Amino acid sequence: MLMIRIVVKIGSSSLTSAEGGLNRDKVRFFADELARLQQAGHQVLLVTSGAVAAGFTTIGYAKRPKLLHEKQASAAVGQALLMQAYNEAFAASGVSVAQILLTRTDFSSRVRGHNALMTIEELLEHGIIPIINENDTVSVAELKFSENDTLSALVANLVKAQKLLIITDMDGLYTGDPRKNPDAVRIGQVEHIGQEILDYAGGAGSSVGTGGMRSKLEAARIATRGGVPVFIGQVTGPGDLALAVQGEGKGTYFTTSMNNLPIKKQWVGFLSVPHGTITVDAGAEKALFSGGKSLLPAGVIGASGEFHPGDVVEVVNPSGSIVGRGVVNYETWQLKAVAGLSTDEVQKRIEVQRIEVIHRDEWITLSN
Repeated sequence: MLMIRIVVKIGSSSLTSAEGGLNRDKVRFFADELARLQQAGHQVLLVTSGAVAAGFTTIGYAKRPKLLHEKQASAAVGQALLMQAYNEAFAASGVSVAQILLTRTDFSSRVRGHNALMTIEELLEHGIIPIINENDTVSVAELKFSENDTLSALVANLVKAQKLLIITDMDGLYTGDPRKNPDAVRIGQVEHIGQEILDYAGGAGSSVGTGGMRSKLEAARIATRGGVPVFIGQVTGPGDLALAVQGEGKGTYFTTSMNNLPIKKQWVGFLSVPHGTITVDAGAEKALFSGGKSLLPAGVIGASGEFHPGDVVEVVNPSGSIVGRGVVNYETWQLKAVAGLSTDEVQKRIEVQRIEVIHRDEWITLSN
């Protein structure tokens, strides 16, 4: 059997009771499933939610808290409970586990991202399953991951996984909410995550977790853009996880023909906060999308926002659809002054360190 590297993401709703608090039977079930994957020769990484859900009842909150400091306190208590449960559950199968807590900034720093990768590689080399969670006690609200879906995609790209399995309480993506629409049809495979696919997604499915199908689709878009195929679906019985790996799972498969993304491009595309928008003409859009070219002033139609050299900006086409993101080399006023001009004309009018508005090495295409 071919050994592959698999990232499995399990959300709060799959690990807790309806009222909150860890369901240890569920933890043991998933530990058994993951251990079987490892025993079959695969390298397995687990991205887990559940710390806040596990901790808030111990603190004494009646329901999952909404204030940031209450969530962070719940996570501080719950993370220890969560790891204790995983340790005990995996020990029954003779598998050792390790805890890794990450934040968005760990992916935006090349050094920190590399250090995290080297730690994970060492653990996998020794047959230890890394259990990865967001460091909720230090994450700020505006930089938090959504139910760890995005985190799982970034981890899958970081470690160059061959598969990302996002486990949820739904058996895949439907054309509508099957709980409300009896005519909703399950989609077995998706080759392109466009607006139509995103429109199928609804809101969060439970009061315990924070993620819905939309966040899982966004995670799938990140992972597939980085060259990692994705499964979103259910694992409810023994052997279901292995079936998901084999392509026979109860869910939706998202295919990809892309290559793995460097950490810097992951940050530009999915972790950075754009400081403005640049509108480009059809020729520039084509050059950026399929030509592997840098963006030059001649292809720029307009600019908005307040950006400076080194900031990340979003690039859109004349209809307003996103083409991608990149690191800009101009001030907003500079770009407005030379938009549409040739390179020779630009050099006569303003002084910039680099003539490219966005260099291809600091660009990521986000349209499909």
